[in-house]
Amino acid sequence: MQMEQSIAHGVEVIAPKRHLVFAYYVSGHGFGHATRVVEVVRHLILAGHDVHMVTGAPDFVFTSEIQSPRLLFRKVVLDCGAVQADALTVDPIASLEKYSQMSVLPRASVLATEIQWLNSIKADLVISDVVPIACRAAADAGIRSVCVTNFSWDFIYAEYVMVAGSHYRSVLQQVRKDLGVPDDVKLVIFNFGGQVCGASDNQELPPNFIKLAKDVYTPDLIAASDCMLGKIGYGTVSEAMAYKLPFIFIRRDYFNEEPYLREMLENYQGGVEMARRDMLSGCWIPYLERAVNLKPCYEGGTNGGELAAHILQDTAVGKNCVLDKTKVRRLLDVMVPGCQPQKVPGNDILVPDWHTLAENKLGLHN
Repeated sequence: MQMEQSIAHGVEVIAPKRHLVFAYYVSGHGFGHATRVVEVVRHLILAGHDVHMVTGAPDFVFTSEIQSPRLLFRKVVLDCGAVQADALTVDPIASLEKYSQMSVLPRASVLATEIQWLNSIKADLVISDVVPIACRAAADAGIRSVCVTNFSWDFIYAEYVMVAGSHYRSVLQQVRKDLGVPDDVKLVIFNFGGQVCGASDNQELPPNFIKLAKDVYTPDLIAASDCMLGKIGYGTVSEAMAYKLPFIFIRRDYFNEEPYLREMLENYQGGVEMARRDMLSGCWIPYLERAVNLKPCYEGGTNGGELAAHILQDTAVGKNCVLDKTKVRRLLDVMVPGCQPQKVPGNDILVPDWHTLAENKLGLHN
C-alpha cells in the first residue's frame, strides 16, 4: 500500500492513500473519555480521514481543539457508565438498572439502528471508548472494531493503554494571566469531572477561589497548575504524569480502574491520597504542603494519541499491528464491577453483595 508523508502542527503524519471512514463511539460518562479521545481523533483527521463521533458529550470538547469538516457528530447515548449521587459516590443498583433500561431491554432495536447507520456511512472501522454495543453492531455489520480504552464496564484491561499526553494549546503563562494568577503564586486545580456541581452564577466563592467557564480547556489548566485535587481517572492521571503535576486524590468505591492508576501515581512519585472526611471538612493544608514538595518522575512517552491513530489506520485496512509489549500490559484478573478480587490459586472470586442484590431485584444474570 502506498503511503503519503506530511508535516502538520509539528507532527509527522503518515497517511495511507486510501481515504478511511471511522465511527468513533465515546462514552458519555463524564468528560474524561471524550477529552482523551481528542488526541486520537486529531491525528486521524490530520491523516485525511473522516471521523464520525457518536457520543452524548458536548461538541465543544472536540471542536475547541479540532476544526475540520471531516469531524462529524451524531448525538446518541448508548451507555450509561456509572450513576453517581455526587462526584465520589456511585449508586451500584441504580447503575445496573439504568444499564438494563438503556442497553439490555432495547438491545435488538439499538443494534438494528446502529447496523443500518454504520452501513450508510460506509465505515471502515468502528472504534469504542468504551461503548460495548458498538462492537456487537460492528460485528453484525461485518466491520472491524477496536476498543481504545483503559477499562471496560465489565472487565478491566490494558491492551492499548499508555500515558497519552496532550500537546500545549496555549502558552502556560497566558493561562495564568487570563486567570489573574501571578507566576509566584501556587495554583491548585479542583478537578472532579462532569459529576461535580459547580457554583451557581450568583453564588459567591471563598477568597482565592476562581470559577471557571464551563467550556474551559482542562488540560491547559492542569499544565499551568502547581497541584491538582480531584478524583482518579485515566485522563486526569495521564495528564498529571505528562505534566509532572502532583495529584491529591480522593478514593472512590466501585471504580475498578483506580488500583492501577493509584499504582502508577505511586510508582512515579506523583500522588497523595486524601481522606474523604478531610476533603469534605476542608482540612487540605497538610496534603497541599506534602503534594507541592513531590517530584513526579514520569519520563515515558506522551504521544499516545499519535500511536493509537497509526494502529487504528493499520487495523482499518487489515494490516496486522505489532505492539511493543514493553509499553502495554494485559490485566488477566477477572473484575466484577464494584469489586477487586484477584485470581489467586485456591481462592474463590466472590461477587459482592450489592451485585447479587441488584441481580435479584432486577432479574439480571451474569
